[in-house]
Amino acid sequence: METFFSFLERRVDDCSSLLCVGLDPHVSDLPTPTAQAALDFCLNLVKQTAPYAAAFKPNAAFFEQFGAEGWVTLKTVIEAVQEQSERLGSLIPVILDAKRGDIASTAEAYAQSAFQTLGAHCITLNPYLGRDSVEPFIQNPEKGVFLLCKTSNPGAGDLQDVLVADTHPSSDSASPLYIHVAHLAQTWNAHNNIGLVVGATQPEALTRVRAAVPEMWLLAPGIGAQGGDLQTALQTGLRKDGKGMLLPISRGISRAQNPALAAAEFRDAIRAIRRIT
Repeated sequence: METFFSFLERRVDDCSSLLCVGLDPHVSDLPTPTAQAALDFCLNLVKQTAPYAAAFKPNAAFFEQFGAEGWVTLKTVIEAVQEQSERLGSLIPVILDAKRGDIASTAEAYAQSAFQTLGAHCITLNPYLGRDSVEPFIQNPEKGVFLLCKTSNPGAGDLQDVLVADTHPSSDSASPLYIHVAHLAQTWNAHNNIGLVVGATQPEALTRVRAAVPEMWLLAPGIGAQGGDLQTALQTGLRKDGKGMLLPISRGISRAQNPALAAAEFRDAIRAIRRIT
């Protein structure tokens, strides 16, 4: 059975990369604060970096800020990734970074929007409302989700580090909430289309999550502008097969003088570390 992660693993093999290129059109990076400028910005990044990208991750907020025009822009950008996939002969998954999370009936509408209307292959979700809020997004094995587990922001520990009772056999009597989330995600992952967001700024958490869920895919933001270390993140987060982890890079590529070269250098640095890990 084809699943989201079987598509992703095929792409990883095709491009020898774990690089996830972030598409975040900050207004400060645009010549004018318009949806058209955001579109031009993203289309240029997609065209330049597609050969080196295991996936693309547009952040919905940077498109929504332009209203209805921004939503059209987001759809056009996702279509552009599809065009590059066809050109390269290899499906490049699009992960919509939207961090949705709501009751089941609302979640169904969000899933329709992300997967059918926009054409994304995967979406980030907040699992705080429980399994029924996630279920509408994982019914189709070919569509994936990354659940927020241990995030890269400074305030992540306010909730995610709270000790809770965890009945998983491998757990102590109490574990941080993010480990409980990881164990829940593993039990929900019947279709191999659930992964976890664990910040690259949190090496201890990466180590603990990888030990808790040895086979699941991790999306690890925070390399570069947020201070995460690439080598440390890979050494703590990779699976034994050298896969199982995506490294999103946004500003480190988009603000480079030559985005294609920057993407190639990140791809090569990741590949070199994978060889020795």
